[in-house]
Amino acid sequence: MDECIFCKIVAGKIPSKKIYEDEDMLAFHDIAPQAPVHFMIIPKKHIDSLATAGDGDAPVLGRMLAVAGRLAREQGSPDGFRTVINTGRIGRQDVYHLHIHIIGGPTPLGRMLPPASSS
Repeated sequence: MDECIFCKIVAGKIPSKKIYEDEDMLAFHDIAPQAPVHFMIIPKKHIDSLATAGDGDAPVLGRMLAVAGRLAREQGSPDGFRTVINTGRIGRQDVYHLHIHIIGGPTPLGRMLPPASSS
């Protein structure tokens, strides 16, 4: 995808603060962190969103989740973290290249979402 910002990061056309890279995925710090630890893990292969991922994407998606804990600990979140995958318009996905936000730090995070109203 020529216009995808994450594809440009994978290709080295846009710099990033990398924390992990292998043949299938890349992890780098978020440019607008929401917590002391906030980075993203992306597949190098362009996948628009979790909604469009197929069975063939399962191995890389599983590996992305499998490295999340180690990377979170290495980045300073030893006692847990939050994973967020915004998907599509309803999920407020801003960049249409599947990515997992890893958010944490040394202290507990706030609530993920406000309580649902009972109407």
